[in-house]
Amino acid sequence: MLENSAGLGQLITIFIMAAALGMDAFSLGVGIGMKGIRLLHVLRISVMIGIFHIIMPLLGMFTGQYVGLLLGKVTSYVAGGLLILLGSHMILNAFRGGFAKPVNHRSWGGMILFSLSVSIDSFSVGVSLGMFKSDLLLTILTFGFFGGLMSIMGLLLGRKVSRNLGDYGEALGGVVLLAFGLMFII
Repeated sequence: MLENSAGLGQLITIFIMAAALGMDAFSLGVGIGMKGIRLLHVLRISVMIGIFHIIMPLLGMFTGQYVGLLLGKVTSYVAGGLLILLGSHMILNAFRGGFAKPVNHRSWGGMILFSLSVSIDSFSVGVSLGMFKSDLLLTILTFGFFGGLMSIMGLLLGRKVSRNLGDYGEALGGVVLLAFGLMFII
C-alpha cells in the first residue's frame, strides 16, 4: 500500500464525508441547472467548486491542528460537536426553503460566490479532521474531487428533474455529517 496512507477506516470516513459535503454542491447545482445552464458553465462552476473544496478544508485542517494542540483531550468532543452542528444546520436549511436573490452564476464573481457558499461547510469539517490529524493530501484531494463531481452531477441533473431532489440531497449530506459527529463523541 501507499506509504503514510490513512488506514482503511479513515479512508472510508474521508470518502463518505467528501460525498456528504458534495451534496450541498449537488443540491444547489440542481437548482441552478433547473434555470438552464450551458455545458461550459457547468465545467467552470464545477472546477471552481472543486478548487474551493480543496482550499477551505485545507484552511480548516490547519486551524484544527492548532486548536487540537490547545484543547488536548477534549478535542474529539469539540470536533464531534462541530460536525453535529454542521449536519443539523444542513438538514434545517434543506427544508427551510426561501432562498435570497439568486447569484448570477454566469459571471466570475457569481461563480466565486457560489463556490464559496457551497464550500464553506468544508472549512468546519476540515477543522474537525485537523484535530484528528487526518491525512492532509488525501483529504483535500478527495474533498476537491467529490465537490467538483457532485456539482457536475447536480448541474446536469438539474437540467432534467424537479427541484425537490436538491432539498433531499442536502438533507442526506447533513444526516451523514450528524452521524459522524455522534460517532466521534461516543
